[in-house]
Amino acid sequence: MEYEWKPDEQGLQQILQLLKESQSPDTTIQRTVQQKLEQLNQYPDFNNYLIFVLTKLKSEDEPTRSLSGLILKNNVKAHFQNFPNGVTDFIKSECLNNIGDSSPLIRATVGILITTIASKGELQNWPDLLPKLCSLLDSEDYNTCEGAFGALQKICEDSAEILDSDVLDRPLNIMIPKFLQFFKHSSPKIRSHAVACVNQFIISRTQALMLHIDSFIENLFALAGDEEPEVRKNVCRALVMLLEVRMDRLLPHMHNIVEYMLQRTQDQDENVALEACEFWLTLAEQPICKDVLVRHLPKLIPVLVNGMKYSDIDIILLKGDVEEDETIPDSEQDIRPRFHRSRTVAQQHDEDGIEEEDDDDDEIDDDDTISDWNLRKCSAAALDVLANVYRDELLPHILPLLKELLFHHEWVVKESGILVLGAIAEGCMQGMIPYLPELIPHLIQCLSDKKALVRSITCWTLSRYAHWVVSQPPDTYLKPLMTELLKRILDSNKRVQEAACSAFATLEEEACTELVPYLAYILDTLVFAFSKYQHKNLLILYDAIGTLADSVGHHLNKPEYIQMLMPPLIQKWNMLKDEDKDLFPLLECLSSVATALQSGFLPYCEPVYQRCVNLVQKTLAQAMLNNAQPDQYEAPDKDFMIVALDLLSGLAEGLGGNIEQLVARSNILTLMYQCMQDKMPEVRQSSFALLGDLTKACFQHVKPCIADFMPILGTNLNPEFISVCNNATWAIGEISIQMGIEMQPYIPMVLHQLVEIINRPNTPKTLLENTAITIGRLGYVCPQEVAPMLQQFIRPWCTSLRNIRDNEEKDSAFRGICTMISVNPSGVIQDFIFFCDAVASWINPKDDLRDMFCKILHGFKNQVGDENWRRFSDQFPLPLKERLAAFYGV
Repeated sequence: MEYEWKPDEQGLQQILQLLKESQSPDTTIQRTVQQKLEQLNQYPDFNNYLIFVLTKLKSEDEPTRSLSGLILKNNVKAHFQNFPNGVTDFIKSECLNNIGDSSPLIRATVGILITTIASKGELQNWPDLLPKLCSLLDSEDYNTCEGAFGALQKICEDSAEILDSDVLDRPLNIMIPKFLQFFKHSSPKIRSHAVACVNQFIISRTQALMLHIDSFIENLFALAGDEEPEVRKNVCRALVMLLEVRMDRLLPHMHNIVEYMLQRTQDQDENVALEACEFWLTLAEQPICKDVLVRHLPKLIPVLVNGMKYSDIDIILLKGDVEEDETIPDSEQDIRPRFHRSRTVAQQHDEDGIEEEDDDDDEIDDDDTISDWNLRKCSAAALDVLANVYRDELLPHILPLLKELLFHHEWVVKESGILVLGAIAEGCMQGMIPYLPELIPHLIQCLSDKKALVRSITCWTLSRYAHWVVSQPPDTYLKPLMTELLKRILDSNKRVQEAACSAFATLEEEACTELVPYLAYILDTLVFAFSKYQHKNLLILYDAIGTLADSVGHHLNKPEYIQMLMPPLIQKWNMLKDEDKDLFPLLECLSSVATALQSGFLPYCEPVYQRCVNLVQKTLAQAMLNNAQPDQYEAPDKDFMIVALDLLSGLAEGLGGNIEQLVARSNILTLMYQCMQDKMPEVRQSSFALLGDLTKACFQHVKPCIADFMPILGTNLNPEFISVCNNATWAIGEISIQMGIEMQPYIPMVLHQLVEIINRPNTPKTLLENTAITIGRLGYVCPQEVAPMLQQFIRPWCTSLRNIRDNEEKDSAFRGICTMISVNPSGVIQDFIFFCDAVASWINPKDDLRDMFCKILHGFKNQVGDENWRRFSDQFPLPLKERLAAFYGV
């Protein structure tokens, strides 16, 4: 029988009253309403009232009816499994009967409700939903057709995966051909729904769509000139995705598609233009890009450059006319969550200078308060990737435009020119060099432009050329640039302060010790900024100070610098509570400062050390409570613990043996034992870094725990978690140096994994180097145990260590390899040329190490005899041959 339910008039009035009150702007009233709604959830038929108001109470105003549906949707999300059967059925039938409501708002609300029920696993338990919605598409009534399509679009977005699985008997085989029929419907809204529905299945290469791919593409082309922006937007989005998935099908039409996308990138509707602009970003990642686009560059580049101007709306949203706002506090939602990068131990290389890891810092990110992604950013990003594809071949198309833009009298145009110059910096660097002696001084001048938005973009663009600036004599560009950037750090506009701080951090990374002569001046500015900055920029200032410490290192350890820098940092440190997330950037900053100041940090180390240990202890305690009673205690934010462990590492590295008494008086090793076994990889990663640093600083306290620690280290040699594995490997190496022959019982726990890792294809360089060093160190202290495996690792061992700088770690690793070769000389025979090459990579080894090399080389030469040695050494590249002859007389 049909489920008959009638509301009680008094109950209905009570709920309508609540719905009215919840629309009040007063937050106290809203809070009371929330509590009452929660209480009403106790009543089984509360949800019947909500659906009744949404679908049956036509006398009420639409916002109230819609709100009733949205509250019901939240209840479905939270408690659907507890709804009585009758209630569930009533809601489902009401939804289907009212999908064609005459109000667009009510139709949309019913659609949201349907997809929410469907995504609660109810597509299986609501077998007539999809057939019913599909049959409603054929309704003569526009509202019904549109409502059903709206609901289907939401279901396709939310449940794409299950729609394409055997669970439901493959409904898409019917749905997709049906959607394609509606591409030619007379209503723009319905055409738009139809394309949007099919678009959900492109990226996953859904079989049902791939069968109809040609008809899909043909239908898309037919809609190319549609007068409805929403349809054009969905057509562009489809073509962008097809580029990644079915390039083969687009290639025959590529010329026309590019022409079309050029038009759409200039569409009057910014949303369409933005979707179309994504096309260039996606195309640039395809190998065919260079050939396909080359003939279109003369048209494309001006379009992209034009898209890089701020729109009038942007300027209003950015308060582009507000020049001074430094005294206005930040609103909390402007402050983005930060992500802490845990410590990873890495080796220094000879070919330092050009970083090969991608820095995420110089992403085009100059106006982060507007909706995050817009035409300006997308155009700039597209130009950036195209510059990387075409390199200097792009310049003939860009330089004439740049000349006009950079010196333009309208600030908006000039600003876009400066952005263009920054966007091409990476890809066209070589070709730009001849122009830089003229451009850099011009940009330095723009740093004092009267428009704040010009000053801020100039900071960013100059940071993109920092590498070149630093390569020139310091007085020519570095000094004037630094002087002007420091003024901008104290700008009266917050956006400029932020851009200047970030740019300065990049300059610090490039210039390193070149900045030492100017330290007093730099610190003066950064410390003054402390008193000046609002909340958001303070967090960026910490980063600039930390980067400065990383860049100049021990040069910071002068009493007068410490006197300037430490009091404001410690003052902030004392102000912040243990629960405050602002501790993250401050702790990171202090970690860099402590490492740089070394003994200079001693006066501050005790309270800092104590608080870090407390943060770790608190977090672990909270995690244990949460594990035991998850409904009573919430999970802690483990970042507090990770950042604290990293600062402890910084202290251990900076203070060395001076940290010994602090460790003696605390339970840090017990806490580390727990951290090393944490579920969260970043916690383990940071605890292994700290273990290595404490092993170097005060092994007497670590040694009693080694029997407990080593098995844990062994199980973490899993390259699935690169950074965890890397830090565990490094720590094992440091421990072995301290343990000496006593390392013997632990070798079986780790050696096999290490040999496996060093032979794995596609292992990151850092991990290979640390693995090689640790194998060498284990062989140094326990040659009898490790040498038998020599043949299994000697070749990758040699190739991974040839590029790192001479240092202590490399020294002990090579002593280990020499000792193992003397124990098992036959292990190296087949790969001896690799050993020769690795030996030749030393610039100046210590005398006794050089003697070890000599002995092995001469021993091998005498063993094979002169004739064979000559034949063998003829395979050497010339530099290697000359080097070995000069240094070792072979």
